[in-house]
Order: sequence, then structure tokens, then C-alpha cells
Amino acid sequence: MKKHPGHLIIFVFFFYGLSFYVKAQSNILNSIDTLSKVNEIKKIKKKNKVLTIVFPITEPAVGMGLLAGLINFVQKSDSLEKTDKVGGVAGITTNGTRVAGDGYSGYWKKDKIRYFGIAGYGNVILDYYGLGPDYPITFDQNRIFFSQEIKFRLGESNFFLSGKYNLTKISIPNNPNDVNIFSELDADDFEVWNSGLSFVSEYDNLNNSLSPTKGLKYHLSYDQYLQFLGSERDWETLKFYSHLYFPINNKWLFAFRVESNISTGSPPFYSYPYVSLRGIPTLRYQGKLSIIVETEQTYNFTSRWGFVGFTGIVTAIKSVEDFNKNNFVWNAGGGVRYLLMKDLGLKIGADAARGPEDWTYYVIIRSA
Repeated sequence: MKKHPGHLIIFVFFFYGLSFYVKAQSNILNSIDTLSKVNEIKKIKKKNKVLTIVFPITEPAVGMGLLAGLINFVQKSDSLEKTDKVGGVAGITTNGTRVAGDGYSGYWKKDKIRYFGIAGYGNVILDYYGLGPDYPITFDQNRIFFSQEIKFRLGESNFFLSGKYNLTKISIPNNPNDVNIFSELDADDFEVWNSGLSFVSEYDNLNNSLSPTKGLKYHLSYDQYLQFLGSERDWETLKFYSHLYFPINNKWLFAFRVESNISTGSPPFYSYPYVSLRGIPTLRYQGKLSIIVETEQTYNFTSRWGFVGFTGIVTAIKSVEDFNKNNFVWNAGGGVRYLLMKDLGLKIGADAARGPEDWTYYVIIRSA
């Protein structure tokens, strides 16, 4: 991968500017924290809070860019209930990628029902490495996406069952300058409707949905894309992940992540499972099965500021025989975190991560 020393300069510039914003807001945030405590006692109706998001995109697969948007935290009449969130974002990167979308996340019936919906459009430019790591193919995706999910809590437990609907329309333009992609890949993948249903089971006792510091989240989902629902072909994915947050003491937080994805049937070439890890570009390592193990350690040296360090190991397996080749890759890195909104538990931060090829830099909102 070509190195871009200017990325670090831009990255530092944006985070330095972000730190000025944080300092300017510190008195306001402290007032918000005080007001929140009063509201929890009196349970009075609170005003909505709006968070403006402006931060750099540093995903190596799409280059440097900027993402901007708004998130409205919709407060409930009972201040002890979880806040709903509605917002929209738009972004652009140096390789020509453009995205825009909006979404809503709701906690209803005293958190008995959870809803999440998103819709949007993007022109995403990526490299496909399926033909070999040394011969990537650059391709454009004009992507329309729409997703709706509703979860139901089982009794008073932390277990949830949910159903989800996914719809995407993906077009790859017939660019005569990219003749390789048309000669090496299935032409049916260049204009595809994917329409499918998902069945999800979860256990979630995290103490915060934005930047958790304690608890466990377990997720198992089965996605079935079906022609009778409008999909171009039938294919399936099975996804599992588990996120554990365990405070060693009041300063040291241990976090652990395990994730695996497997696909069957005939998915489009860009929909096969891939490694999702800081320091590794999207689609860089793909296969029919992906496995990820990662840990992150946070040390909070003040009530708002902390350092993080992380490392992981992953593999993307194309076949059972391929597993014997030990095609494992790794990541490692570190960064800083700042508790921006104490009453909502929202952290922001910056990370530097190293994968097998190069260093990359990230701005983090919520939990990585």
C-alpha cells in the first residue's frame, strides 16, 4: 500500500481542532451534567440535545475525507429511560466516494422494544483483492440502501429476538477504463438487487449503548436473500459477534471482541465476508468465512481522558483447504479518548493502527 505521510498531518490538524471545540464546550458540558443529575431526581422533561458531527474519514479503502451531520438525542419524559436518536450524515473522500443517509434508533415501551432504521445512497469506490493481494481491481458501486429492524425483549431479561429487512440496489458502471473487472468477474454482479430477511438473537446488558464500560453483548443473526422478495439470487450469511467490557478497577477497562461471518449460496463478489479491523482496509481480506479476535485496553488517567491500546488477529478463509495455509493477519495500535457528554456516556477519540501493510488513522465516535 502506498504511504501517505500527509495523512498524519491532516489527522492531527482535525483532532487538534476538535480538542479546541471540546475545551470551548467544557463549561456547557459541566452544566449539562449538573442539570442531568437534577432531572434524574425530579424526572422532569428535558430538552433534546443536538450533537454536530464534523470529523475526517480515514478508512484506508476509500482515502481521506470528511463526514458531517447531526444527531438529535430525543429525551423522554422519564429521564431514567434511554434516549432515542435521529440523525443524518453526508461525506466525501479523496478517491471520489460520496455517501449520504439518515437513520433513527428508538427505545420504546420502557425499553421492551427497540427499533433501528436507516436509508441512504452512496457512490463507493473500492479495491477488490479477490484475484490476489498484488492485483487489486478498482470498482465503483452506486449503492441505494434501506434497512429496518425491530427487537423485542424477552420478559424482564436482557435477551432480545428481532426481525430485520434489508434492501440494496448496487450498480457497477460500465467503465471502459476498467476492462479487467469485466473480464475477470461475473457480469451478473454489476447490476444487482439484494432483498432479504434477517432473524436475530441478542443478549445485551451493556451499561451504555454509545460508549459502554461494563457488560456483555452477544449477537447471532441469519440473513436470507430470496428471489421471491425481489433479490436477483438466493444467498445466505450467518454472523456472530460478542463484545465484552470488564472494568478491572476504576481506571483500567478491559474489552474483548470475537466475530465470525460465513456465507453460502451465490453472493455478489463484494458481499463475501471480509476482515473488519482498524488498520486493515475494507475488502482487503475476503473469503467465505472470516474470524476476528481483538482486545482493547483503556486506562483513564482523569474522569474524562484516557489512553487506549489494542491488538487483534484475523483470517479470511476461501475454502476448508485454505485454512491449512495459516493466512492470518494482525493489527495493533493505540489512541486517546475523551468523555464528551457525561450524561449520555458519549466518548470521542483518535486512534493510530498498524496492519500488515501500513499505518492508518481514525477519529472515533462512540465505541470502536
